[in-house]
Amino acid sequence: MSELDITYRGTVYPWHCDHMGHMNVMWYVGKFDEATWHLLSMMNLTPSRLRKEGSGAVAVEQRTEYKRELHAGDLITIRSTILEIKEKSFRFLHEMWNNETGELAATTVIVGVYIDTTLRKAQPFPPDVRERAAALISPRAGT
Repeated sequence: MSELDITYRGTVYPWHCDHMGHMNVMWYVGKFDEATWHLLSMMNLTPSRLRKEGSGAVAVEQRTEYKRELHAGDLITIRSTILEIKEKSFRFLHEMWNNETGELAATTVIVGVYIDTTLRKAQPFPPDVRERAAALISPRAGT
């Protein structure tokens, strides 16, 4: 299993599964989204701070690879890292692991932009956020 930071733990429920008997793609995206909120908090972008400062993070690109099927009852862990931080954007990785088998089930790489939620425009990350994000960059950055 990966040594990246844990950002989500959960279960695949029967209602997450489609007619083929495995977890539907919409639930992979949803679980990756939940992991993103934890990763943002690790960057000092907590929900309360975002509300207070009128800022937010929006996804502008996402590439997902499905490696192994997940089924009802599977326990999963998502591990995440920052791959790159720029003035107004960042690129990060989530890995979804099957806890029982130790297999990598899916990965996603997302590009996010930090925005002013009133103006709906990109804005620079605050210095403390950039510093914290840079500290979270994995040695695997660029993979």
